Amino acid sequence: MARIARLRDDLINKIAAGEVVERPASVVKELVENALDAGARTVQVALEGGGLQRIVISDDGHGMGREDAVLCLERHATSKLRELDDLHNLVSKGFRGEALPAIAAVSRFSLHTAEPGAEVGTRVTVEGGAPPQVEDAPPRVGTVMTVEDLFYNTPARLKFMRRGETELKHVEEAVIRIALPHPEVSFLVEHGGLPLFTSPACPDDPTERIAAALGADVHPHLFPVEERRLGVTVTGFVASPEYTLPTARGIYTFVNHRYVRDRGLISSIQRAYQEYLPSGRQPLVVLFLDVDPHTVDVNVHPQKLEVRFSDSRGVYDAVLAAIVRTLRAAPWLGPAPQEADPKRQAAHYAQAVERFLTRAQEATWGAPLPLPTAADAPATAGTPPPPVPMGRAPAFGQALPMLNEAPPPGYFAALKPMGLLGDRFQVCEGSGGTLVVLDRHAALERARLMDFHHLLEEGKGPAPSLFGTTVDLPLPVAKALMNGRDALARLAIDVEPFGGTSFALKSVPPGLEGVDPRALLESLSHALPPPGTALDAVGLAEALRVMACHAAQASADKLTDAQLRALLGELDAADFHPTCRHGTVVVLEMPLLELERRAR
Repeated sequence: MARIARLRDDLINKIAAGEVVERPASVVKELVENALDAGARTVQVALEGGGLQRIVISDDGHGMGREDAVLCLERHATSKLRELDDLHNLVSKGFRGEALPAIAAVSRFSLHTAEPGAEVGTRVTVEGGAPPQVEDAPPRVGTVMTVEDLFYNTPARLKFMRRGETELKHVEEAVIRIALPHPEVSFLVEHGGLPLFTSPACPDDPTERIAAALGADVHPHLFPVEERRLGVTVTGFVASPEYTLPTARGIYTFVNHRYVRDRGLISSIQRAYQEYLPSGRQPLVVLFLDVDPHTVDVNVHPQKLEVRFSDSRGVYDAVLAAIVRTLRAAPWLGPAPQEADPKRQAAHYAQAVERFLTRAQEATWGAPLPLPTAADAPATAGTPPPPVPMGRAPAFGQALPMLNEAPPPGYFAALKPMGLLGDRFQVCEGSGGTLVVLDRHAALERARLMDFHHLLEEGKGPAPSLFGTTVDLPLPVAKALMNGRDALARLAIDVEPFGGTSFALKSVPPGLEGVDPRALLESLSHALPPPGTALDAVGLAEALRVMACHAAQASADKLTDAQLRALLGELDAADFHPTCRHGTVVVLEMPLLELERRAR
């Protein structure tokens, strides 16, 4: 009896799904890329349950006839390839013909499409890789693909899925990677009816797409790059060294409009910035490389994330030259003033002193202080300050640290509060005349989160309190609180059933006395971990964030000057690694030099 057997088609598709369909973001990526290959100019993505319950991709592309609609669900059926030589001249996103059958094998899949001008459309339904069901449908423009109950028939894969919030971040990142090289296409991503990412078409100004995808605060820091060499063209935008990130996630590289991760490209970008960024910081870069399709192999990774260049050295040198040329021009410094100004001179001297002190701090203990050098001299009119070498702390007015991840020691205590803007933003004066704007809610939330973390570490249960109230809650909330009473006790919250769906809230930890008890309990009911989860800082992370947010909301508008000073001191001692619901404490930091440059 033969020991080798040919696998069934449905099993083959499920195995292929393990390579192509890693998570909901993989499904969104493949289906959105199909929409772009179909000539779509508007792509809409609607999700439910983090993408595991439902994904709907709608486009206005050219659609399909019935024969193609059925054939596209067969493995290795594609419109992008006909001959082997076509593999070396690819201009489309997809080409293997694996994605749709793989997705349909691990979900309840349906497709509704029609060709332009058709009187009748086509709907194809596939459940878990079963034979397709084909029926007539109303005609429509483009195609709608619906994926429901992803991985319902592969529980081994389903158990590795993360929380819905995490999966949504992966979906958003997948769409951003497709949207950045296609500013001519409109994108709308929503979850549960709420927008997650929205960006209308902006073919005339790609920086609008970058700002929509990576944050509006990066827009004023973007500068174009361009390098044209034989066989390779490099275009795109780089952020000035004043805008940095703690990781390399802000580096986006595209080859022929396809997002790729290439170590050589990333290394070239980091080399270009190495003289301008402080140690531990990474640049924000969006680069588009256009090369002859014959000189690049895209068929080296299941998800097409890696490529091979026939002339990798030439490509890497072009990227390095493009960025270095922009950085050496230092366009972010603006034109130099014609006349010396006392305040500007004071700022330059403050800059020189800070550079010298930084070098002094880096000197070996017991060694003589370093002598001032030409690099420490104050900049004169028309002379830009020297770049900050790798390993050196950012000097005044040069490279701004990401204060919402790791503020320098004593940063907040050194701020001088000046006033409140819009009943929310605290305006302060920082060292060297820097304008600093804080979000009081985010600052309080960070401080209270640290308090609740310490309370959890001490392991103290609910303490006797004069606080007490009775709250009538919806039935789902009441059930969730009943199931999560152990978790609430670990959070120092004493709540007991009071008949029906009413609960007596008898004790809360310090900081939550003034909150709306109904709003707090309803929010906590959605944040409590499922039964069996470890009741530690990881398992209770979302509940701790909810408590911190409500505590901040209750006291943000009641801060006295003394309490504000105390809060700034707490921020200096706070750990900025745990995430908050509102994590951006430092909304704006602008040096005096930048203010004066804008005032010219």
